[in-house]
Amino acid sequence: MDIIDSAIIPDKLSPEVQDHARRYLASHGKDGHLTIGGTLPPAMQNVPALLLLTKGRSSGKHFLMPLYYGRDADRCVVIASKGGAPAHPGWYANLLADPKVRVQVGDQRFDAHATTATGDERARLWKMMEELYPPYRRYQERAAPREIPVVVLTPKR
Repeated sequence: MDIIDSAIIPDKLSPEVQDHARRYLASHGKDGHLTIGGTLPPAMQNVPALLLLTKGRSSGKHFLMPLYYGRDADRCVVIASKGGAPAHPGWYANLLADPKVRVQVGDQRFDAHATTATGDERARLWKMMEELYPPYRRYQERAAPREIPVVVLTPKR
C-alpha cells in the first residue's frame, strides 16, 4: 500500500472537493484526473487535477489535497490560491517546512521536490495556469496584497 492511500483528506475541504479526492483514489485516477462529473460545480469541470501529499509541519501526519495542475516539461505546476483567501493554504506551509512531497497524476505516483517559482518563471507559469483555470485571476485580485504562490513539483530521479 502506498502512503497516498492512507493519507488524510482534510475535513475543512468542501464536501465536493473531498468527494473528488475520494473518487480519484478509489478509481486509481480514472475518475478525477479530469474533473468531470461528481459534485463539483460547472466552473470546476474538465480541469486536470493531481493529488498532492504533504507532511504536516506540526502534526507529522500526511495530508492529501486534490489540486489543478499544469505541465512544464516533466514538472507539474500547482497554485496555492486557497480561493483568494488572505493567507496561504496549510498544504503550502507544509511543503515550505518539508519540500519532499508525493504526487499522483492519473494512475502514476511519484516522489517530487516542491519549490516556489519566482520572477520571470513565476510570471510565465502563472499565465499558463490562468489559461488553464481562468478564476485564478479573480483569486489573485481577492488575495491582494498576498501574491499567490506558484509551486513547481519536480519528480525525483
